[in-house]
Amino acid sequence: MNTFRTEHDSMGELKVPADALYGAQTQRAIDNFPISGLHLPRPFIRALGLIKAAAAEVNLAMGHLKKNQAAAIRKAALAVADGEHDAQFPIDIFQTGSGTSTNMNANEVIAHLAVKGGARVHPNDHVNYGQSSNDVIPTAIHVSATLTASEQLLPALKHLGKVIDKRARELRNTAKTGRTHLMDAMPITFGQELSGWSAQIGSASERIEDALKRMRRLPLGGTAVGTGINADPAFGPAVAAQLKKLTGVKFESAENYFEGMAAQDAAVELSGQLKTLAVALMKIANDLRWMNSGPLAGLGEIELPALQPGSSIMPGKVNPVIPEATAMVAAQVIGNDASITIAGQSGNFQLNVMLPLIAHNLLQSIGILANVSRLLADQAIAGFKVNRERVNQALAMNPILVTALNPVIGYEKGAATAKQAYKEKRPILEVALETTGLPKDELKKLLDPLALTRGGIQGEGK
Repeated sequence: MNTFRTEHDSMGELKVPADALYGAQTQRAIDNFPISGLHLPRPFIRALGLIKAAAAEVNLAMGHLKKNQAAAIRKAALAVADGEHDAQFPIDIFQTGSGTSTNMNANEVIAHLAVKGGARVHPNDHVNYGQSSNDVIPTAIHVSATLTASEQLLPALKHLGKVIDKRARELRNTAKTGRTHLMDAMPITFGQELSGWSAQIGSASERIEDALKRMRRLPLGGTAVGTGINADPAFGPAVAAQLKKLTGVKFESAENYFEGMAAQDAAVELSGQLKTLAVALMKIANDLRWMNSGPLAGLGEIELPALQPGSSIMPGKVNPVIPEATAMVAAQVIGNDASITIAGQSGNFQLNVMLPLIAHNLLQSIGILANVSRLLADQAIAGFKVNRERVNQALAMNPILVTALNPVIGYEKGAATAKQAYKEKRPILEVALETTGLPKDELKKLLDPLALTRGGIQGEGK
């Protein structure tokens, strides 16, 4: 049985699998780049389909395509955008730096589907009309990252923030020992501690939203080198307007195509904000791990939900698996950002030549951050329990509470009192009764952990 068909391109004939929707240029890329087995992800293929559909609509309006051609291209492109033909995009991400192979992969698949639909369509002359890989691929990076961040990541962060805020309200009057340098410090409430996490997530969202303003500016229309050769000057803005209709996102044409094609500064900026979010999630995850540690030989302040056995050899062991997964995601995103930073530097003259790598890493970062943010919210923060007995015991024994007496007894007497409490392993209230001469009721008031979380001066100086 003949399982191949013969296709041709400008370099000659080539055998292609008989059931493939792609053609010779895609097959050449498959043969040339057997490197990682990693393919450009679903959001990127979606963006390519949307761009080709929008371009067909504009080219019809401008008289560059016949009605049946434009309709067939649009139908096929939207099918690609919807994920109906993802298996037809097998090219490795480590390919030509412009992503030409992937642009032609899309052109060939869409043209093949259009021809099946009865239209006379050529991948270059019709599907790619008014376009170049050099402006299509950067545009697809911007579109895919903007859509994925808007539809997945930002809603996930909003959900995470809400869950943290709910727990902060529930624990607003539950005091615990604060820690600086991992050492005992003045009291803080769990609510205050969690409010810091919430603020981090809120700030991260604001930074990402601000970066997306630049990502919504599309370089399509610059064609080969940014001059717009072979494209109507109105093509780029018109496609941006069509993409706005298709997605509901306020895409706009870039003011300067040379910047959008030669540089990837907007993607580097967005990646940097994703890295900042990763740093925040790493901090939150590690706080949870420390607070959950033990439960007997660690801090044991909280108990995270038990999700799975923690050891293949130690029965009964339960590990903080969601915070650990969060920390690994953060590490991956930080690594992705390093790669994107290097890739962003690889704009030589009129074109960046690491576009597929930027696309893959940026979209991976957005996707895994969105997924793990929801897991962190629902599987860790929403359900942890406070070990109040352990927390209160540590508070009662914390000599650093003597800081509140500084305005009354002075720093040196306070230091001596704290040292004695540490040495004798006695509650600070008990020792302070002996060293300060203050009445017990006054000391109880001055050393009340919950009152101390509200700040301010606890007594008048002497």
